Amino acid sequence: MSRRRTLGPKKKLALLLSAATVAGGGAFVMANTSNAAQTPTTKSAADSTVCQGLATALGNNQRFIEAQRANPDAQSEARIANREAVIEEIKRKQEASGCQVGESAQGSQAGQQAAPSQPAQGDQAGGGQQAGDDQAGGGQQAGGGAAAGEQVCQGSTVTLSGEDGAPAASSNQFPAGTKLKVTNLDNNKSTTVEVTSVSGSCVLLNNAAFEQVREPGKFLIRRALIEKVG
Repeated sequence: MSRRRTLGPKKKLALLLSAATVAGGGAFVMANTSNAAQTPTTKSAADSTVCQGLATALGNNQRFIEAQRANPDAQSEARIANREAVIEEIKRKQEASGCQVGESAQGSQAGQQAAPSQPAQGDQAGGGQQAGDDQAGGGQQAGGGAAAGEQVCQGSTVTLSGEDGAPAASSNQFPAGTKLKVTNLDNNKSTTVEVTSVSGSCVLLNNAAFEQVREPGKFLIRRALIEKVG
């Protein structure tokens, strides 16, 4: 006959406590794993072309505001209010795209800021109205003297200003009324737009113009051909 071994009360209690501890630890690990899986990963400009484009657009608008505050005129408050609204819209796009909200970058636009002595006259809130010829000391802005059909802003990336309205561009090198052709060499799409306002970079396209040449899901054109056509 076989004898059945029985456990004493103390051993049974110890086994129950051990089992409960193991089960609790497993539940804790599973909960942490589940929470980690639900936490979205925030991408930086270095990790995503979308984020880089938005960061560049944000930086360009911030730089424009700084220039307006450094050299204010009668329209500066209206321009600043308009660009602040644009910045908030860019931040919403950053959040929706999983980017770091508020990340700002200048990208290849660095060093292209207009000189402090250059006035930014006629850049109305909304960016849709033409400005007079922005001149510094009676001469056109850098790049304004390029001949029609000449390639300009070589090496520059192109992003959006975030402004609404009909297709248009803003620039710190070309006066209002200048017509520029922007070609995205990655998809061979082109748009010809008129400069209607001042910005902190060579060429910024507004939302409508950028949509005409962008690649789906991207907010930055790395390989751009920019020509002055009028």
